[in-house]
Amino acid sequence: MATVRLLTDEEVRQRPQAWAVFEDIRATRKSDFINNFWRALAHDPAQLERVWTQLKQVMVAEGELPPLVREMIYIAVSTANGCTYCVHSHTAAAKAKGMTDGQHAELLAVIGMAAQTNAMVTALQVPVDEAFDVK
Repeated sequence: MATVRLLTDEEVRQRPQAWAVFEDIRATRKSDFINNFWRALAHDPAQLERVWTQLKQVMVAEGELPPLVREMIYIAVSTANGCTYCVHSHTAAAKAKGMTDGQHAELLAVIGMAAQTNAMVTALQVPVDEAFDVK
């Protein structure tokens, strides 16, 4: 259950700064759907605008990493951080960007392997090899 009430479009229209962000989300994503994360953030229009601007810079702007790879990284980090909402929303986004069932299975295998070996290295307190240091 949310800790804040999710605002409807009608309520967001009463907040011009937030409504402008909703319109930009719709235009950027070419969809009328505004997910619950943005509806929760709309209580604070300045924060909504700041987070949306940052997200566009990282996830939408042209860059070296393809959009699908960015979504897959987001899934991995969200899994590590235990964010169920983000795992769901970015898995949907990755599928919309063409992630296959096979790619998803491999991603889950990598996430599981990293979680296992990270825990083992942490428990063993293995020192970093000198060869891995930046010179």
